[in-house]
Amino acid sequence: MAARGHVQDPNDRRLRPIYDYLDNGNNKMAIQQADKLLKKHKDLHCAKVLKAIGLQRTGKQDEAYALAQEVAALEPTDDNSLQALTILYREMHRPELVTKLYEAAVKKVPNSEEYHSHLFMAYARVGEYKKMQQAGMALYKIVPKNPYYFWSVMSLIMQSISAQDENLSKTMFLPLAERMVEKMVKEDKIEAEAEVELYYMILERLEKYKEALDVVRGKLGEKLTSELQSRENKCMAMYKKLCRWPECNALSRRLLLKNSDDWQFYITYFDSVFQLIDESWTPPPEEEHSLEGEVHYSIEQAVKFIEERITEESKNSRPLRGPYLAKLELIRRLRYRGCNDEYKLGDPEELMFQYFKKFGDKPCCFTDLKVFVDLLPSSQYTKFISQLLEVIPLSATAENEIALPADIKALQQHLCVVQLSRLLGIYHAMDKKEKLTVVQELMLRYRHGLEFGKSCLKTELQFSDYYCLLAVHLLLDLWLEGEETAVWQCLTLLEEGLSHSPSNAQFKLLLIRIYCRLGAFEPVAELYSSLDAKHIQHDTIGYLLTRYAESLGHYAAASQSCNFALRFFHSNQKDTSEYIIQAYKYGAFEKIPEFIAFRNRLNSSLHFAQVRTERMLLDLLLEANISTSLEESIKSMSLSPEEDDIPWKDLRDNRDLTVLFNWDPKDRDISEEHRKLSLEEETMWLRIRSLTLRLVSGLPTLSHTIQPKNSEKTAENGVSSKIDTIRSLLQQLEAAVDSGKKFLEQKIQYPVLGPPPTRMAGFFSNGSCQCQTSLFYLVSDIYELDTNGLDSAEIQERIGNSFKSLVERLTDLFNKCKGDLIEVRDGTLKTHPNLLENLVFFVETISIALWVSSYCDSVLRPFKSNLQKKKKKKKESSVAMPPVFTHFLDYVTELQTLTSNVIDHIKGLEIILTALKLEELSLKDTLLLQEEKKFTKTVQGKVQSSYHHSVQEIGELLKKRLDTIKKLKI
Repeated sequence: MAARGHVQDPNDRRLRPIYDYLDNGNNKMAIQQADKLLKKHKDLHCAKVLKAIGLQRTGKQDEAYALAQEVAALEPTDDNSLQALTILYREMHRPELVTKLYEAAVKKVPNSEEYHSHLFMAYARVGEYKKMQQAGMALYKIVPKNPYYFWSVMSLIMQSISAQDENLSKTMFLPLAERMVEKMVKEDKIEAEAEVELYYMILERLEKYKEALDVVRGKLGEKLTSELQSRENKCMAMYKKLCRWPECNALSRRLLLKNSDDWQFYITYFDSVFQLIDESWTPPPEEEHSLEGEVHYSIEQAVKFIEERITEESKNSRPLRGPYLAKLELIRRLRYRGCNDEYKLGDPEELMFQYFKKFGDKPCCFTDLKVFVDLLPSSQYTKFISQLLEVIPLSATAENEIALPADIKALQQHLCVVQLSRLLGIYHAMDKKEKLTVVQELMLRYRHGLEFGKSCLKTELQFSDYYCLLAVHLLLDLWLEGEETAVWQCLTLLEEGLSHSPSNAQFKLLLIRIYCRLGAFEPVAELYSSLDAKHIQHDTIGYLLTRYAESLGHYAAASQSCNFALRFFHSNQKDTSEYIIQAYKYGAFEKIPEFIAFRNRLNSSLHFAQVRTERMLLDLLLEANISTSLEESIKSMSLSPEEDDIPWKDLRDNRDLTVLFNWDPKDRDISEEHRKLSLEEETMWLRIRSLTLRLVSGLPTLSHTIQPKNSEKTAENGVSSKIDTIRSLLQQLEAAVDSGKKFLEQKIQYPVLGPPPTRMAGFFSNGSCQCQTSLFYLVSDIYELDTNGLDSAEIQERIGNSFKSLVERLTDLFNKCKGDLIEVRDGTLKTHPNLLENLVFFVETISIALWVSSYCDSVLRPFKSNLQKKKKKKKESSVAMPPVFTHFLDYVTELQTLTSNVIDHIKGLEIILTALKLEELSLKDTLLLQEEKKFTKTVQGKVQSSYHHSVQEIGELLKKRLDTIKKLKI
């Protein structure tokens, strides 16, 4: 720095302190420093922009924007100002303004390579592909470098991908891109691998597979070196597209001779052999078999080839799994085709036994064999398992004791057999007593296995963790069969497992599922945060958290979990643009369409739509008419009843429903049908929630701006169209509710570790749905009263009846919330999460009732004051008050009484929960060891504390709602 000091721009020196303040997060000092500098140097644009960044970060967005636009209007061309404005616009989430900035800069400095490339990247951020193509070519003309030319070509491909009309894409954009690359090929200007990749991508998209193959096999293909077997894989893909099975076969055979452990080539080898058999292909008499060499076209050749691979493998010092599994794969395919050639390959049971002897001590042995267990006849299952157990070196210290493994290898082998026993359904066939004995044995083995992991770090898993998980799975079976104590034992064992293996995600995930099933959310928040979910996992496993947080009354945690997820989805937009820019910079062109597909997939994620909707409903529930008015809350969320921003047709279910390990047989495991039904249910529930949100957001739009009986005037105000929107949404809600009810008639039962069911069943059964729908119909009636005035007795009577039936329905809903949340029955603890869910629905429904009542209040108040004025003018003491006023006052009073009763009920629940002495519970199951009892106590304490917390949060919210009711006196 010292050496260069004499050429440093004096402005850089002046701006340095402001940059430092901004970097350190000291935004106020940055603003002050910028102000000082601007007093001396009024024309220092960059100082203004840096001040704007400080203002933006201190929440003064409007001032920051005004200041930025002031500088942007001057069309600056100095690097400092342009970069600072780019940072500011990015923080404002306004990337489109950056393009205007550099468009102006390029006009003023037309030969600047830097500004042209910045302009290109600015277009890339907003996806302006046509302008990117032009900017790329302009850049190439100034500085004829290959990457700039190919930026332009890639932008053409992006135009073809984003074109709505596929025909246009195939007849215009792609052929033009192809001609541009061909020009470079003819002039021999192709330099980099990325350019060959791009040419291949264009030909593939144009379905010119023959030409693409020629490119890969020709001179240009020699540049494809960065990925292992990149050239061979591309050739293979083209042979498959062209159905050139002889070449497919010969190439995969050749690659397997090089590496007999590459599974993808075994699959291609078998696919091609059977295709050739079906086509009765024979090699040409005198020529080469194919471009790629010798071809195998009969089962005999395939069998011989696999046998040779096994013989070759046996000479290896390091055993390879591929050839042995290929033999089983071939048997499976032959069986599927009904061929009788499998005897040439041996008995699958014997082969699997030999495979186990060779690889049983590897954790992958189970997943390898899992694929082939359907080759075994079910009558042989028990014999097969006994056969495997015989070869494991286990030793018992005394006669009646369980034989235990002496080292980690034997432990892995035994674990593999236990997992296979579960998969083959042997454990499922046992009765209760046998299952409990197996649980005891598995836990004994688990605790014994901990000795081998004494030196493991906290971040490492214990070798015997799967024993504990399998024991829990058995106990879950018992719980589903009605054994109430089993679920507490599951939690006990999992908490014990977690204490020894604090990084085991499977323990945590299973604990999360079970705690949620029992209605205890408090421990779940901590468990989920310790999973340290990263990036995409907020979409794939976030549902485990967001599904239960609010429905179990943990409003603060629900808010937080929604924020986690939304932060990820919103940053995805910005991040993906950066990935795309990096891909352009480094020539990773094939990744660009992938990044864009990734962004689109996240934008249409089911979980994203759910979290967005639930978050807004939750915010309204916690704030509307408490800390801010309903109107302000809706305005701050930019909600409008007319707008529906959920991409219903493109919704993607990105949930990972197999995140929990499972060893169940196929008939008990989660099936494709379950996934489909779960998605259908989630979409129906989302539709109901979204319509509810839009109906609530429509309430403030009906605010009292109407001249009664003046229909022309109302149409002008647009308020009549607002009520039409409400009525149309109400019809849609009715339709969605009907579909939901029909769906629930199927009485679908998902596997215990499958997708969690939605809240829809509870919403219908406890009466919340009917209550909420009636409330929105009431809005329509009140609007009618507002337009027609107080003359219509029929409307008033209708409204009066609605008020009465609403109070009855709300009282019914409250009755469904009564009962003990946790009860002790025969020394066993039983929780009632459905009562908690009903209470949460009650709070939501009463909140909607209050928002509707506020609307009633805003309509009736002016009528009342008009009547009072008339009364004064006529000086009559008894102008008859229309009945609607008394109906409304009675309704508000009853709402107040009901809410007070619920609050009292909640206080009672709190007292009961506090008084519950769980430690006095004698878990009569003598299976529990002393150390297990310690964990049982912890688990029950967590559940009790969680229920207590839920009840407190619900009570607090209801008290705030009660205060709102008291203000409703017209």
